[in-house]
Amino acid sequence: MKHLFQKGKNEQKPVLLMLHGTGGTEQDLLPLAEVVDPEASVLSVRGNVSENGMPRFFRRLAEGVFDEQDLIERTEELYTFIGEAADKYGFDRHNVVAIGYSNGANIAGSLLFHYGDALKGAILHHPMVPRRGVSLPSLAGKQVFIAAGENDPMCRPEESQELEQLLQEAGASVTLHWENRGHQLTREEVDAAALWYRRQFK
Repeated sequence: MKHLFQKGKNEQKPVLLMLHGTGGTEQDLLPLAEVVDPEASVLSVRGNVSENGMPRFFRRLAEGVFDEQDLIERTEELYTFIGEAADKYGFDRHNVVAIGYSNGANIAGSLLFHYGDALKGAILHHPMVPRRGVSLPSLAGKQVFIAAGENDPMCRPEESQELEQLLQEAGASVTLHWENRGHQLTREEVDAAALWYRRQFK
């Protein structure tokens, strides 16, 4: 997968796995990584799917309607890639915290839904429920931050609450943060995520 890796000042810190939104690149969320933890190593990935020339992490059938089979396959692809990157760059495979926005948050959520050892934690900006009617692995000890917009037309408040509940039922510790905004990524929610991160991963 097309990506970049930036070795951090403190290798004991979690590696930040940056996952962009639709149409983004591996460069897009680097400023977020700097806000959340400027000492951490960063693994930023570009989605392998193209939708009208815009990179994504998995296909969709329509807006808000995921191609479930492709989601499963792309989630496995990303899971495998993280392991390969850990070997290549010499970081701890089990010390990875994902930071994703929109489509990137959805693939990060899918990693949690499918693999109990994929992530140590996750910051999900405007995610949807990746799959329904499936059994989640144990997520005991996992820390998850969800940033949601009260007026988000793509990810309604009920969707955020449902995702929170599903993750909690699997054992994760979940913080749901609300902004009175739409689907855009705001500085306020990034700052809130950074504060949460510092409390969880000292």
